[in-house]
Amino acid sequence: MKIYTPTFVTLSSMVICHATAVVTGGDTEQVPWGRAADAVQESLQSEFVTSTQFPEYQLRLTEPTICDPSVKQYSGYLDITTGKHLFFWFFEARRSPEKAPLTLWLNGGPGCSSMTGLLFELGPCKIADKGHNTTFNPYSWNIHSNMIFLDQPVNVGYSYSDDGSRVDNTLDSAEDVYAFLQLFFKRHPQYAATPFHLAAESYGGTYAPHMASAIHRHNDELRLARVPLDTTHINLASVILANGDTDPYTQFPILPEYLCEGPYPVLHGKDCDAMRDIARTCQRLIGMCYAIDSPFVCGPAQSYCFKELYEFPPLERLGLNPYDVRKKCDPEENGDHCYEEILWVDTWLNDFQVKRALGVPQQLHFESCSLEVNEGFMRRGDGMRNSAAPLPELVDAGVRLLVYAGNADLGCNFMGNEAWLAKLPNRYHQEFAASKSEKWAILTSGRVAGEVRTAGSNGFDAGNVTFVQVYEAGHMAPYDQPEAAFDLFTRWIMNLPLTVSV
Repeated sequence: MKIYTPTFVTLSSMVICHATAVVTGGDTEQVPWGRAADAVQESLQSEFVTSTQFPEYQLRLTEPTICDPSVKQYSGYLDITTGKHLFFWFFEARRSPEKAPLTLWLNGGPGCSSMTGLLFELGPCKIADKGHNTTFNPYSWNIHSNMIFLDQPVNVGYSYSDDGSRVDNTLDSAEDVYAFLQLFFKRHPQYAATPFHLAAESYGGTYAPHMASAIHRHNDELRLARVPLDTTHINLASVILANGDTDPYTQFPILPEYLCEGPYPVLHGKDCDAMRDIARTCQRLIGMCYAIDSPFVCGPAQSYCFKELYEFPPLERLGLNPYDVRKKCDPEENGDHCYEEILWVDTWLNDFQVKRALGVPQQLHFESCSLEVNEGFMRRGDGMRNSAAPLPELVDAGVRLLVYAGNADLGCNFMGNEAWLAKLPNRYHQEFAASKSEKWAILTSGRVAGEVRTAGSNGFDAGNVTFVQVYEAGHMAPYDQPEAAFDLFTRWIMNLPLTVSV
């Protein structure tokens, strides 16, 4: 998720395989779900994984059986000698895990936990019973993919630092994620043999391109024997950006167009004209940030754009849910982030037995989103930089790129995401620019779920550069449209065409 300013929602600010394969979903198998106390192991032992190639890092893991006892799980920490500890939770695929790809999922914020994505959107279990239980998710993304959910940067979710030190920029976290993957593959080499997908939502659209670039760079170094040969080559297959915050110079100026002319218009007339004037100033400031790339330039740009656009009085008076423009947001009724279930996530992950099962220190207090981490990134203007910049090299090297967005999201709206992707320079640029939207229907039901533009597919696969607008979905599309999001993700990782229906 993306964190918005206090007055906007009267809360704390968050910036918020084989062509013949058949996609099936809607798993109905029921496992003995229950309260955390019923599932927790009586005794837990941690295993430690180290590498001489990454002496500053250690992987500490245990094997929980909560959430989805039917699949193999690992959870624990990447311990870093600087006193940082990054939490992860891994689930094997429900079907053919030895052949399934591996997907790393990241939520955004900055400062929001990927456990929200796990329990609120697309993981094997979903939060229920006001945070005292979980239920089986028949549309979990781990049906056809092994999944890792990682809390990063430090001090987000279950991740913590020994001395309270923080990370306040995207680049610093990319190398930590690469080291995590290397140690994970050392412990589980079977997963290194399959395709790897990096999926990220919201501010994850800022994180993921830089992380993918780091993986690609290290793969090149390995190919040229510039690093020790016992380092694992990571089979980076694709980058998936979900309602991402990626190219602010292109995305921010489109906010008035979305609010005034999008599928759910809420502003009109002079209000639209006034907001367009603000957006033009915002774009000029972002352009200066792109050119100079200094916190002294980017920080003020970020402050102006968020305050003037998201706290625009005619918009603010509407009391809208910034994650779903179709809805109102009452923090007293819905919680600080407009969804009561996110409060339930906090309740469940602060349970003594859940922490014990996952190998989490009992004194650690879980929060779905950290305002302190968010403010650190905001002060540096981290979100005003062009995170689309690393993507052309990746696409030209054969890494596939999927950008999808729910059409009811306000901040990271689908119009802005489609616009930056359409101007992205890469080998498929002209083909994508000339492409037209086609209907996307869910394979199993035939229901039209959105629209697709793609390049590089020739109609036989999901394409190399693909944009999907998800109908009737907000910022968290797997929450609003779980069946559709599952269909999209599964067809993408299997590289099946998205415009074929039954």
